[in-house]
Amino acid sequence: MSAAPETPHPAAPVSAFAPLRQRVFAVLWAATVIGNIGSFMRDVASAWLVTDLSGAPAAVALVQAAATLPVFLLAIPAGVLSDILDRRKFLIAIQVLLALVSLSLMLLAQTKSLSVAALIGLTFLGGVGAALMAPTWQAIVPELVSGRELKSAVALNSLGINISRAIGPALGGLILAGFGAAMTYGADVLSYVVVIGALLWWQRPAGADDALSERFAGAFRAGLRYARASRELHVVLLRAAIFFACASAVWALLPLVARNLLGGGAGFYGVLLGAVGAGAIAGALLLPRLRDHLDADALLLASAVASAAVMAALAFSPPQWLAVAILLVLGMAWIVALTTLNGVAQSILPNWVRGRALAVYLTVFNGAMTAGSIGWGAVAQAAGVAATLLIGAAALLVAGLVMHRLRLPAGEADLAPSNHWPEPLIAAPVDNDRGPVMILIEYRVPQADREAFLRAIYALSAERRRDGAYGWGVTEDTADPEKLVEWFMVSSWAEHLRQHRRVSKADADLQRELARFHANPENPVVRHFLHLDRPM
Repeated sequence: MSAAPETPHPAAPVSAFAPLRQRVFAVLWAATVIGNIGSFMRDVASAWLVTDLSGAPAAVALVQAAATLPVFLLAIPAGVLSDILDRRKFLIAIQVLLALVSLSLMLLAQTKSLSVAALIGLTFLGGVGAALMAPTWQAIVPELVSGRELKSAVALNSLGINISRAIGPALGGLILAGFGAAMTYGADVLSYVVVIGALLWWQRPAGADDALSERFAGAFRAGLRYARASRELHVVLLRAAIFFACASAVWALLPLVARNLLGGGAGFYGVLLGAVGAGAIAGALLLPRLRDHLDADALLLASAVASAAVMAALAFSPPQWLAVAILLVLGMAWIVALTTLNGVAQSILPNWVRGRALAVYLTVFNGAMTAGSIGWGAVAQAAGVAATLLIGAAALLVAGLVMHRLRLPAGEADLAPSNHWPEPLIAAPVDNDRGPVMILIEYRVPQADREAFLRAIYALSAERRRDGAYGWGVTEDTADPEKLVEWFMVSSWAEHLRQHRRVSKADADLQRELARFHANPENPVVRHFLHLDRPM
């Protein structure tokens, strides 16, 4: 009697702090926390100085807009740059730019030469640096940790930002009150020195010179083409846009909640923001345990329900101590939603397009927050703050329940390059910029298998478009109906060679599934056709 086969044990859950065992990740994470603390200190100094230089609300608003506008203008170009440049060197250059911005602010503040115009201009440059940096920092995370640790690493990054948010403004306020704005900006400069030192210490493997390296315009188009063709990314973007547009109500109205509904002043508003940060830290620490019991969809639904409950509770003007406790819950819910969506986005993206696709995600996130804030502000103008919070809570709850049916992708596919495509047959060398290129793949499929074959090949079409094709189709031979030809168009010979490198192991499985319908013992016939210009 044979023994029963052993049941494989499931992999042990990954600890929330497991990525910190990776030395490079730990060093860069700590440096990022220090750098973000410096950035929050700089923001406190700038916000205070603009009220000294001009009491006009328009000036204060312009400083805020100068910090956030670059995200809308540059997030996607920044993602392109992060994919085509050496990410380590690019990050160092950005840190140098940010250090120069704060150094300029320090010198102007020290000499009492700082004007509103200069403050707005330098704040805009700081926003440019932040916009360039965000997708690049996110894109390097998979280089530093294993695939199993990726979601914990994303959560730790979110935790680090909230640690910085809890420490930076308070520390900046103390330095500003005790030593002045120049010293506060100087402390920010030192924080960038720490980050630059960590990046110089990181020995990132250098990429060899590559004749197929992408140029900006082509990489930009390839990134947008990938975003258009990836249904999994569409699901993440849609769910993020709806969640953040609804949840933005509480952020847009929080100053008015603190003043009008809760009867607090500026200090109490700061306490509320601190409570959000503390709640976010607690949420990041609890998240690995929550993941043991809830999947990504359940976590996002729980975040929506908790955030809606907070908004509804604030609408009824609770006591200040209770409002602080309620904001702790909001911080926990917020970090769970941010980390869940960001982690799913990271897990479904191949490395070659990671920066560009994450930049699209950041653009959608910031766009939803901005549009939502404007919309909820208009509603509050007409209906009042309390009524708007109740409307926003209802909208978020309904949206969470409806969107729960649109499942987030599992993110478990192997996206490493398969390198299984053979080199194209060519009679003579082909210039990389020659194109467009038509690729024909000839299959022989029995009539009985045609319907199943078509289902499989249409599933494959999204992969062709994600990896670089701008046109795709499947045809039959009128003289021989069992001969089916798949065709797709690529912009240049170099772009087609890049396709060879981009095809993932998960895509290779789809192609093997398709090839089993091919009746001939030989592999499907592949032909490449180049465009010919009209003779002069």
